[in-house]
Amino acid sequence: MKTNKSHAKRIKLTKNGKLKVRPKGQNHFNAKESGNTTRSKRGVKKNFILSAKQVARFMPHN
Repeated sequence: MKTNKSHAKRIKLTKNGKLKVRPKGQNHFNAKESGNTTRSKRGVKKNFILSAKQVARFMPHN
C-alpha cells in the first residue's frame, strides 16, 4: 500500500513514539483570516490518536 503523502507531510513521529500533527489549512490564503484564527493555527495538536492501521497507512515506510 502506498503512503498517503498529504497526511504524511503533516504527521511526525517523535523519538518516544508520539505523533505530532500540524493542523490543516496553514499553507496559504491566510492573509484574510482573523487574528484569532491565525493564532489558533500555530503549533501542533496534542493527544492525536491513530490506530496501528492508520499509522501504517499515513506514515512513510522506512
